[in-house]
Amino acid sequence: MSQQEQTTQSLTLVQAVRDGLYGEMQRDDDVIVMGEDVGENGGVFRATQGLYEEFGDQRVVDTPLAESGIVGTAVGMAAYGLRPVPEIQFMGFIYPAFDQIVSHAARLRTRSRGRFTCPMVIRAPYGGGIRAPEHHSESTEAFFVHQPGLKVVIPSTPYDTKGLLAAAIRDPDPVIFLEPKLIYRAFREDVPDENYTIELGEAAIRREGADVSVFTWGAMTRPTMEAAANLAEEGIDCEVVDLRTLSPLDEETILDSFQKTGRAVVVHEAPKTGGLAGEIIATIQEEVLLYQEAPIGRVTGFDVPFPLYALEDYYLPEAARIEDEIRETVAF
Repeated sequence: MSQQEQTTQSLTLVQAVRDGLYGEMQRDDDVIVMGEDVGENGGVFRATQGLYEEFGDQRVVDTPLAESGIVGTAVGMAAYGLRPVPEIQFMGFIYPAFDQIVSHAARLRTRSRGRFTCPMVIRAPYGGGIRAPEHHSESTEAFFVHQPGLKVVIPSTPYDTKGLLAAAIRDPDPVIFLEPKLIYRAFREDVPDENYTIELGEAAIRREGADVSVFTWGAMTRPTMEAAANLAEEGIDCEVVDLRTLSPLDEETILDSFQKTGRAVVVHEAPKTGGLAGEIIATIQEEVLLYQEAPIGRVTGFDVPFPLYALEDYYLPEAARIEDEIRETVAF
């Protein structure tokens, strides 16, 4: 089908998740969705709505409330040829399954000397901003980026969500697929009806610019783009790079952008200490230090447990805070 003949739907990000799952389940009988309430209820955010009716209870499996059991079962399925897609209802609930993820899923290929792989995708809504209770607003992607053997993917648009999810499901190794629930229904975008993939490990330049490179991902892409638009009126030309995949990291795009601008700011909602901003900054300094014109800025969450309602908006990086850091970096 030619580009002109493609049919599209205007989808939200969470609808693109559902569309991506549907397309891959239709394409490959080995794809199995599993998790708490993913079946008849269609998931807590309705990301799996209708899949149970379409594919039945052997391929859309409602599980007990036991994250370690969900992921451990999926590891066994994946080792023997299936492609399970377990859902963890919120990223804050993923920690009981941490041992299964890092000790088994991530190591299966090397432990078996390539005899087994672990083609599974662990989906989890992540991040804050929806006035949720404790354990529902985590942004701890750095835990999983630190573990060799895992890929970590975070989309920021409906189009990317469908393509990246399809690529993750087809990948021979385990992928942590984190969905920014703050923007699950924040906007719509035309998404092709047909199946397609977006290669893992490739960043997207959302806005080209010459003065400063701003690196971000997930829900923080939107306030970063807002900040860039506001600063353009002041004559500051920002390049915004949406990393999309945090492991493997698209170092080439990061370094090329920095070589062009000589200045950078990294934006993420996770706490500052141990966050991915530090790794990105270290990579830049190791590889292209001589292009650097100013200290690299960080706009992040704070080193505290994610706060409840009253302070939630203060905790999350917003356009004004991003603008202030960019101005300081450019003025140095």
